[in-house]
Amino acid sequence: MGLRIVFVLLIPPMKSVDLRPATELENAFFTSYCSNGRTVTFFGDAHPYYAGSVVRAMASARNGYREISALFAEDIAAAEQNDTPDDSNEELAVFFARLRQDYRATVVRIERLTPTIVELIVRAPAAARKFRPGQFYRLQNYASTAPIVGGQRLVMEALAMTGAWTDPQAGLLSMIALEVGASTRMISHLAVGGEVVVMGPTGTPTHIPYGENVLLCGGGLGNAVLFSIAHALKAHQCRVIYFAGYRNGADVFKMDHIEAATDQVIWCTDAGEPIVPRRPQDRHWRGTIIEAMVAYHQGQLGMPLIPFNSIHRIIAIGSDGMMNAVRQARKTVLQTAFRPHIAIGSINSPMQCMMKEICAQCLQKHRDPETGREVVPVFSCFNQDQELDRVDFDNLRDRLRMNSVLETLGTSWLEYLLSYEQMVG
Repeated sequence: MGLRIVFVLLIPPMKSVDLRPATELENAFFTSYCSNGRTVTFFGDAHPYYAGSVVRAMASARNGYREISALFAEDIAAAEQNDTPDDSNEELAVFFARLRQDYRATVVRIERLTPTIVELIVRAPAAARKFRPGQFYRLQNYASTAPIVGGQRLVMEALAMTGAWTDPQAGLLSMIALEVGASTRMISHLAVGGEVVVMGPTGTPTHIPYGENVLLCGGGLGNAVLFSIAHALKAHQCRVIYFAGYRNGADVFKMDHIEAATDQVIWCTDAGEPIVPRRPQDRHWRGTIIEAMVAYHQGQLGMPLIPFNSIHRIIAIGSDGMMNAVRQARKTVLQTAFRPHIAIGSINSPMQCMMKEICAQCLQKHRDPETGREVVPVFSCFNQDQELDRVDFDNLRDRLRMNSVLETLGTSWLEYLLSYEQMVG
């Protein structure tokens, strides 16, 4: 990368600026540019001392703000001594009030949709306004206000949360979670009216075509992601057939949302009570989504309303196993059913920062569908919608199971704390 020389700033009493080459890079935050008292700062991963990780890059700002503050020490001191209100102070107050109004997220209500799925509605005006179908958010609670159970604060890890629906006028945002670990189970313990951290929306919005026939495959919580996508497809005059899969008929939620945005729904359940269709064109199938698709194509569910040979696009969202099954079925049992089409899956890679191509925790391995050779991977938090035929699902499955032991331990610890709290009152 060549030789990089970083400079330190020396400020004499007359406030002229003097830059000198640094001997300790840790305290050097300026480039060699200096003109009329103006300088250029040098932060982040590009800084030679702070390169190498997100944490180090962020530390450069923590350490470097002192140098920036030194440039404006006289101005800061004068502002602190000036107690007389002026227009600039009023403008600043208005600005901060707008920030509080638009960017603070507060819990409005928590609704249990099924025994294992909860919906969190928050008031987060800016986040609600910016949402586009297919995007998601990062949710956390504040450690300082987290509930205390059994003497332990219930601090959540960062969670990637589905954006189910928004009401931009009211500033409301709905996120739906499946309680599979300790942090997702903590959502039901958030306090109504309490503040939470909602970052986003992040991820790339799902491409919404015009006038196409689209097949949606949703498994479990993946159905929540498809709410907004299905509505956007209908708004773009697409015809939509929806295969909605659940382990148990009791797991279904928000049927009206699905029905309002589809031409036909095939409800699929593995066990439990069947889902009773509420529209004449809808059907129920006992079995997997793939079995239901085969039955639909063969006419076992009646004359197909939208034949598979007219489908332009498939969007599958659910577990890695379900999406991989859709990928494989198109090459095997349904090989002759479809015309040339686009097949997309929303890839749920493990995530950490969710800030688009920063920490690389979400990197998803891809392979050329023709040769099988590994190609350039994709940051799933930047673009979660990926071609099914290019995703290495074996790699995805292995990575999703990497944290299973820690998740089990975390869940067991939370259950212990909650039971302990009940015992002691």
